[in-house]
Formats: sequence, structure tokens, C-alpha cells
Amino acid sequence: MKPDWDKLMDAFAGSDTQLVADVDCTADDAKPLCETHGVKGFPTLKWGDPSDLQDYQGGRDYASLEKFATENLKPVCSPANVELCDDDKKADIEKFMAMSNADLDAVISEKDAANAAAETKFKAFVETLQASYEKAMKDKEEEQNAIKESGLGLMKSVRAAKAKSSGSDEL
Repeated sequence: MKPDWDKLMDAFAGSDTQLVADVDCTADDAKPLCETHGVKGFPTLKWGDPSDLQDYQGGRDYASLEKFATENLKPVCSPANVELCDDDKKADIEKFMAMSNADLDAVISEKDAANAAAETKFKAFVETLQASYEKAMKDKEEEQNAIKESGLGLMKSVRAAKAKSSGSDEL
């Protein structure tokens, strides 16, 4: 993926409104940035408003990356670009701008906590699912071993021997 990403960075290098870059999250000076934006694995692709980056979920080849960048990396509705917002988003921005910093921080903390709770709930579900899968796999293997141990292989050998002795070449 790295060569395609480098090619994409070159393609957008001269843009005034689109930034395609990479950050080495293992470097000490980049760790705070990566932690702020929830980068846990590598490579992680993020896009959007720098204060609210979103996870990129598309293809990782150059054609997919370039198509996504062309269609999505452009100025979007934000406090810095209110003119790009529809009436509902403008109203939301006005409402949030009118809030005190303390109230805004409290609402953000509440929403972040709800996000974290959703992630915790999902992880618990996945762990339960994994445990169920492992039990089902173990049960299947035990059943198949019991069937084999009950003489299945020997039965198949006897059937083949009977077919051979009767002149049939059918297995």
C-alpha cells in the first residue's frame, strides 16, 4: 500500500484545499497526534476535518484511494466554512457557538463517553461470539473424532474391499 499512498501524496501535493500526508506514529513527536485521533494499528487511514477525523473504510489500491480523495477531500461544512452548510447544520453550529466552553466540553465528554460505551459493548459481544465459536468448533471436532473412532474409516475400507472382490471398480 505504501507505494500507492506515496503516489497519492504526489498527486495532491500542489492542492490548496486537499492534504494527503502520512505520519509515523512510532516517532515520539507524533505519538500525541496519533493518540488524539485514535490510531491504534498501522496503517490507519483517516480523512476529514482535522478536528474530527473519520476512519477510511475503502479500498487500499491507488485507483480506490485516488477516487475517494477526488470525491471527498474538499472543503466541507464546518465553523470555518459555514457557507457550505445546509440550514440544519448552520443552526447546529450557531447553537454550539453560543454554548460556553465548559458546557461544550461537557457535551463533548458525554458524547465521547457514549461512543466509548458503544465500543465496549461491541467488544464484549465479539468476545462472547468468539467464545461461542470456539465452543462450537471444539464440539464439532469432538463429534467428528467420535464418528471416526466408531469405525467410519474401517467401514469405508471394508466397502472398498467388498467392491474390489465383487469385481466392481466403484469406490
